This record gives sequence, C-alpha cells and structure tokens, in this order.
Amino acid sequence: MAKVDQLTEMLRPSAEALGYEFLGIEYISQGKHSVLRIYIDHENGINVDDCASVSHQASGILEVEDPISSQYTLEVSSPGLERPLFTLAHFSQFVGRVVNLRCHVGVDGRRKFKGKLLEVDKEQLTVSVDNQNYILDFSDVDKANLVAEFD
Repeated sequence: MAKVDQLTEMLRPSAEALGYEFLGIEYISQGKHSVLRIYIDHENGINVDDCASVSHQASGILEVEDPISSQYTLEVSSPGLERPLFTLAHFSQFVGRVVNLRCHVGVDGRRKFKGKLLEVDKEQLTVSVDNQNYILDFSDVDKANLVAEFD
C-alpha cells in the first residue's frame, strides 16, 4: 500500500467524525523538510479553528501510529480557489472547468496539461488543451487542481 493511501486510510475517519469532508492528502517527502498536508472542506466553509481541530486529532493518531519515520510538518488546509482534485468524484463535480494536471507518464509527448475538463468516463478524463482533446487514464494522474478563473 502506498504511503499516501496508508495515511488517507488512517486519517480520513477522524476528520469525517468531526463533521468535515476529507478531500485528500499530499505527502511531500523532503528529508527533515517533509510536509504532510490534509485538505478538508465543509458546506459552511473552513476556518482556522476547523483546521486546528483536525490537526489536533491527526497529530494524536500520527503520534500513536508513527507511520512516518522522519521529521515532517503537518498542515491542515481548506481546498482554496485552486482546489486539489484527488478522486474521480472530484473531477466529475468540475466538468466544464479549467484544470491543471500532471501525469506520471507522458501522453503524446507531454506530462502537463492545462485545459478544460470535458468529460469523466469510468477511469478516464478528457481534457481540451489548445483545441486538442487528450484522453488520460485517471491512474496516470499524479497531481491535479482547479485553475481559478475570474470574470
């Protein structure tokens, strides 16, 4: 089981028990500068107290379970304007919006895509970049987020 999957399985229940939507986590391993970032949301929005509450619960779990052997910084965050997308359900919510995607493997010679999300079908995403449609396997997506658009 990948580290991110293990951490998600460990931390999701406590955030949800507090009444928050657990969007996902990022674990950036950089020696003593590693970061574990938990993204949460709520229908009424997220404030600093919400983040502190989830951080307190997560810290307790991480201290007992000790899944990360090196030093790291724990951060709890709202998704913000450039909301990260972790699951197919997240992508489905934002069809028609502009997204940034980075893939593990290249598709037609590129790994980064910034364009309109046209469709989510089973395990595939269709993104339009510069009037060209790319069909990407969800399993190949390394990182994805919405692009903030202002009128």
